[in-house]
Amino acid sequence: MTDGGADYCFECVGMTSLVHEAFASCRKGHDILPCVREGWGKTIVVGVDKPGARLSLSSSEVLHDGKSLMGSVYGGLRPKSHVPILLKRYMDKELQLDEFVTHEVEFKDINKAFDLLSKGQCLRCVIWMEK
Repeated sequence: MTDGGADYCFECVGMTSLVHEAFASCRKGHDILPCVREGWGKTIVVGVDKPGARLSLSSSEVLHDGKSLMGSVYGGLRPKSHVPILLKRYMDKELQLDEFVTHEVEFKDINKAFDLLSKGQCLRCVIWMEK
């Protein structure tokens, strides 16, 4: 279907098995000239698996086939400089985020929020500070 694999594969679910599938689906590199390599597939991991989950990759796929694997925390967002901009856009009603909140808990119940997230029972959880 892709004539040798995809240039970019994204794993967004947070399952190690899907990282392996995405990595296997990437295009192998090929040499145009001895010093120029082209067409190397990249797998970008966005999803977060359970704590302690491990990947096992073939060294030949990384070294000889030239495939690469990289993580993308916050999609490349720089929290210190970008969060204030996003907050302003949210307050100005340019960003519609409320529909993504599936649960709300008080700060004293923060562990419940982490449990919901780690069990996959929550999309986003707002944690309210006590007044």
